[in-house]
Amino acid sequence: MDKDQDDIQFIGLFGIYKESLTIINSWRNSFAKIALATILPLSVVFLAHIEISELLFSEILHNEDALDETRANTPRYAKLSHMISSEWTAFWIFKFFYFIFFLILSLLSTSAIVYTIACIYTAKSMPSLYELVTIVVPRVWKRLIVTFLWNFVIIFMYNVIAVLTFILWGFLFSPNVVGIVVLCIMVVLYLTGFVYINVIWHLASVVSVLEDVYGIQAMIKSKALIKGKMRVAAIMFLTVNLLFLGVQIVYQRFVVLEASLWLRLFYGMICLNFLVILILLGLVIQTVIYFICKSYHHENIDKLLLSDHLEAYLGHYVPLKSSMDVQLEQFQL
Repeated sequence: MDKDQDDIQFIGLFGIYKESLTIINSWRNSFAKIALATILPLSVVFLAHIEISELLFSEILHNEDALDETRANTPRYAKLSHMISSEWTAFWIFKFFYFIFFLILSLLSTSAIVYTIACIYTAKSMPSLYELVTIVVPRVWKRLIVTFLWNFVIIFMYNVIAVLTFILWGFLFSPNVVGIVVLCIMVVLYLTGFVYINVIWHLASVVSVLEDVYGIQAMIKSKALIKGKMRVAAIMFLTVNLLFLGVQIVYQRFVVLEASLWLRLFYGMICLNFLVILILLGLVIQTVIYFICKSYHHENIDKLLLSDHLEAYLGHYVPLKSSMDVQLEQFQL
């Protein structure tokens, strides 16, 4: 981010990609270490989850087919029923622990990348990987988990309202032309709202690290910052997530369902490397968008105060201001 702060707001869609790639390339050694420490384990967990889920689910389907061909009220029927019940329990327990591990690693990766880019922006000396992982990340992670929990509550309530709305559609409309058109409009509105909430959450994650707010306050701050840049941020969000979905589909097709061991290893390594790069790029992009939004709203980022805020995570800084010990003062034109 070597551009003048007032000029950052004019960076467009392709400019964000270029700026993000430039940052990664200029500090590739630092990002490579962070990727190996946090993003690589995250990617391995994600891909392993796809394969294990497929194995568990295939076994459940196989036993359910066998159950359909077995006469009821027989010992074999009772055994298969008990086996299927146990397999479903194991499946959902696995999903639960996967979600926990994936969430923890995601927040750790976000913490490390956002903190590192802030150090680059303020020309602050980089902490060692040991300091970053053992001191900085755990402190930042606590703030991010609060922000995530608020986002989880918002998404949960949003989906509950959406389900009730679709149920209401089922009572009020029949599956004719008018009903289908109304349903399509509802689906588009739902997806638009879903993307909007997630864009705000991703920006709120950066806010939680770089400002003295987190949780619902970070979501509110993010909502205000994203105004005027929502279209660009939404396109970036959709692009990264479509690529993420593409990796998942390729892995499912050429690794999970492939018979040849060598082809599985070949495509597996390609998917793993691409996923690590994609996650790294996505995290850098959302941080770059934060600085663009700050510039767009003419909010000055005092590099000295931001540097002091970063030092606080290392325990080296005692705030001198009681009201606002983080940067972010309104830029006076």
